[in-house]
Amino acid sequence: MDSRNLLAAARAGDTKAIAALIEDGADIEARDDHGATPLLVATHENQVEAARLLIDAGADVNAKDAINDSPYLYAGARGHLEILRMTLEHGADLQSTNRFGGTALIPAAERGHVETVRTLIAAGVDVDHVNDLGWTALLEAIILGDGGDAHIQIVQLLVDAGATIDLADNQGVTPLQHAQERGFSAIVAILQARQ
Repeated sequence: MDSRNLLAAARAGDTKAIAALIEDGADIEARDDHGATPLLVATHENQVEAARLLIDAGADVNAKDAINDSPYLYAGARGHLEILRMTLEHGADLQSTNRFGGTALIPAAERGHVETVRTLIAAGVDVDHVNDLGWTALLEAIILGDGGDAHIQIVQLLVDAGATIDLADNQGVTPLQHAQERGFSAIVAILQARQ
């Protein structure tokens, strides 16, 4: 019963209830029907203070659910920057991958989370990791991005961090070719400047 209560309190961000349940010995690694721990549930809802309490109590920032999400990976993918930083400070596995075989950096780049990308690069996530689709963070920022300011900044961050600009997708199409095809002139300029 305590574990269900802890999961519910984490979802709601009820820090008083979380503290009391932890004090009473509730299992901080309990799982819901989807395999999510209280910390992952709090991360889903971006409940920063709830996540802080759980992490401080020793919750595993790398515990994966049924679809291979962990608090670290989910915070990175969704741009939940405060929780992401906490997971990085508490042993986030930078090599861990999501259900698509990608690191946290790849969906962060795709979704235009500039500060998250900056944070993950600084933490040392491999900028050239290739996911199961054959895409790097640079390719995803171009292929699935909108070519707008956030994605331009992300491409610049990745290039500045040493991303291999001619690392092609599974069809042999390079980031530059994808950017040209989409008419992303600012991104084309960034990539051409590094050739």
